[in-house]
Amino acid sequence: MVRLIVLFLAAIVMMNSCATSQVEYSTNKRRAIKFYEEAKKAPRENIDMSTGRPDFEAGIELLQKAIDKDDEFLEAHQLLGEFYSKSGQTEKAVKHFKRALEISPSDHLNGMVYVMIGELQISNKEFDDAITYFDKVLQSNNRSMSKYAVEAAREFKTNAEFAKKSMENPTPFEPKNLGPSINTEHPEYFPTLTVDGRTLLFTRELPNNDGRPRGQEDFFVSHLSDKNRWTKAEPMPRNINTSQNEGAPTISADGRTLIFVACADKTGRDYGPNRNGRGSCDLFVTKRLGKQWLDPQNLPGMINTFTWESQPSLSADGKTLYFVRRVKSRVRGQRRSDIFKSTKQPDGSWGKPEPLPMNINTKARETSVLIHPDGQTMYFSSNGHIGMGGIDIFVSRKDPLGNWGDPINLGYPINTENNENSLLVGPDGEIAFFASDRPGGYGDLDIYYFDLPKEYQPKKTLHFEGKVFDAISQKPLEGEFELIDVSTGEQVVQSIADPVSGEFMVALPTGREYALNVSYPGYAFFSKNFDMKSDNGKAVHMDVPMIPITDDQPIQLANVFFDLDKSTLRKESHVELNKLVEFLEKHPELRIEIGGHTDTRGNDEANMTLSRNRAKSVRDYLAEQGIAKARLEYKGYGETQPIHTDEEIAELESVAKQEAAHQENRRTEYKIIK
Repeated sequence: MVRLIVLFLAAIVMMNSCATSQVEYSTNKRRAIKFYEEAKKAPRENIDMSTGRPDFEAGIELLQKAIDKDDEFLEAHQLLGEFYSKSGQTEKAVKHFKRALEISPSDHLNGMVYVMIGELQISNKEFDDAITYFDKVLQSNNRSMSKYAVEAAREFKTNAEFAKKSMENPTPFEPKNLGPSINTEHPEYFPTLTVDGRTLLFTRELPNNDGRPRGQEDFFVSHLSDKNRWTKAEPMPRNINTSQNEGAPTISADGRTLIFVACADKTGRDYGPNRNGRGSCDLFVTKRLGKQWLDPQNLPGMINTFTWESQPSLSADGKTLYFVRRVKSRVRGQRRSDIFKSTKQPDGSWGKPEPLPMNINTKARETSVLIHPDGQTMYFSSNGHIGMGGIDIFVSRKDPLGNWGDPINLGYPINTENNENSLLVGPDGEIAFFASDRPGGYGDLDIYYFDLPKEYQPKKTLHFEGKVFDAISQKPLEGEFELIDVSTGEQVVQSIADPVSGEFMVALPTGREYALNVSYPGYAFFSKNFDMKSDNGKAVHMDVPMIPITDDQPIQLANVFFDLDKSTLRKESHVELNKLVEFLEKHPELRIEIGGHTDTRGNDEANMTLSRNRAKSVRDYLAEQGIAKARLEYKGYGETQPIHTDEEIAELESVAKQEAAHQENRRTEYKIIK
C-alpha cells in the first residue's frame, strides 16, 4: 500500500475533525473556533493558479491563529498537521500530530495518527523515530487498533528499516546534466533513445499562454554528433506536436516507429487534430518513411480502452509493448495502476493485454516501465514494494523460463524519500538517464545521466545496421529480413528495411553468433552470418546487395555449415536451406546450380572431391524437402575460384585475419541457371 494509504489516513483525520465540529470542540473559545472553521474552507477557496491545486497556506495561517488562542485545541492541531503534510512541510506536520497525541492520547487508540507520524518521519529521514511509532501500533494489545493501521505500520516499518540501511550504504551516484542543447528553463523529461544511442527524443513542457495551469507538452529530438556532443534539440513536425499534449514516448530500436500518449481535453473528445481516442489517455503510433513522419493513428488492436493508458515501452524486436494502465482499486478513494504487456499480432495490431504477475504489480501504483533492448531486463517505478518511502525505481530480470524475478530496489541515492520515475538505460547498459529538478540545473526538470552500478546493469546489447539495395542498379529496397541465433535456431528479430532508404537497424545481445536472411520479391534471397560472441563494443554494419533472379551471378549460402573435412551438413544449416526451399517453391520456373568451394590449402584432388560431396549434400537436402532433382544441379569447384588468393592472404597482418580469409574461400553458393 505504502504512500497511498496516507491519503486514506488523512481523510480519516478530516472526517474526525468534521464530525467533531458538528457536535462540540475541545475548546470553548469562540475566536479559536471561528478561525478553525474558516481554515477548513480556505484550501478550496484559495486555488494556486500556477498548479490548479488547493493552496493550504491560508488555512495554515488561520489554524495558527486558532492555536494562539488555545494551544490545547485538539482539532486545530490535527488539521494543521494535515495541511502541513499536504503542503510538503513534513517536519511541522509531525510537530502538530505529536502535539495532538499529547493533548488526547485516547482519541488515537486506532493507531492511524501513529502511522501517519511514522510515515512523515521516513520523509524526514528520522528512521528510528518512525520505527518507534510503527512499533506503538504493532506492539499494542488495544482491541480498538484499526486493522488498516496494523497493516500499514507493518509495511511502513519495513520501508523505514530498508531506507535506514540504504542511506548507511549508499550506491555510487554522480549524475551529470546533459547540457544546454537538451535542457532549458522549461521542464524536460521522459527521455527515450534509439538502439545506436545517437538519437534522443524527449518531452518538453512549454508555456501555452492561455491561462491553463500546466504548459503545452511537445516532443523534441537531438542527435549525437561525431564529436560526441548532443545537437540543439529540435521540435518534432507539427503533425506530431499538436495543440494538445503529447508525452511519454517510446521509440523503436531503428528510430522509425514512435508510440506515445495523447490525452483528451476537458471535453473528453479532443485528442488533437485528426486524432480519435477511446477514453481519457490513449496510445498513438506514427512511423517514419525516409525522413517524413506519417500522421499518428490510435494504436490498433486491444490496448486502448475507456480508461487511462500511458508510459509505453516497446521491446527491441518490436513484438511486445509494455505500458501502464489505471485499474480499479479495492480501497475507495485510492488510485491504482498496473503494468501490462501486449503482443503484436500477424496483422500488425496489438493483442489483448495481460497484467504482469503480482510480484511486479502491487495493490498500490506502478507508474512507469522500461524494457531494455536485451529483452530480459525491466526497470519500473512503484510505491508498492519495499523502498525509500515514495515512488522508487526497481529492476527485475527474466529467468530462462520467461518468469520475471522479484524486483530489486536501486537503492539510495538513486531512490530517495521523494518520487523517482521513468529511468532510461542505454543499450550498453552502463549509462542511465533520468529527469530531476535538483539544484544546479537550467531550470525546473532537466535530463541527467549517470553511470549505472554493475549490479543493476542489463545484458549489453549492440546494434546491427545496414542497407538493402539492388546489386545492379543500387536502388534501395524494402527488404524483409530476419536474424537467427545460429546455435538455437531461434528467430531473434524480424523486420523490414525502410522503403525509401533501404536502411535498417536492430538491437542484438552480445555473446551469440547470428545468421541474417533477407528476401524481396523478384530477387534471390541474401544470407550472411556474423559473430557477436566477443564483446569488443563495436556495432556491426553490413550492406545487403540483392541479386535479381534474372541474373546468373553466384549467391553465397553463408549459413550452411559442415564438420571439418566432411560433407555432412550440420543441423544449423537447416534454417538457411529451408529458406532456399521456400524460395524455390515460390519460383517453380527456376533451376539452380549448387557450387562447393574450398580454401587453397591441402591436396587439390581431395579438395575437389570434398567440394563436390558438400554440394551434393545440399542438393540431397533440398530434394528431401520436395524440390525436384531435375531443378537442382551440383558441382564441386575445389580451390579453383577463391575469393582471396594466397598472395592476398599472405599480406594480411594477423593470423586471425588470414584464417578469416581462408574461411571466406570455404563456401557454398548457388546460381540461377534458368
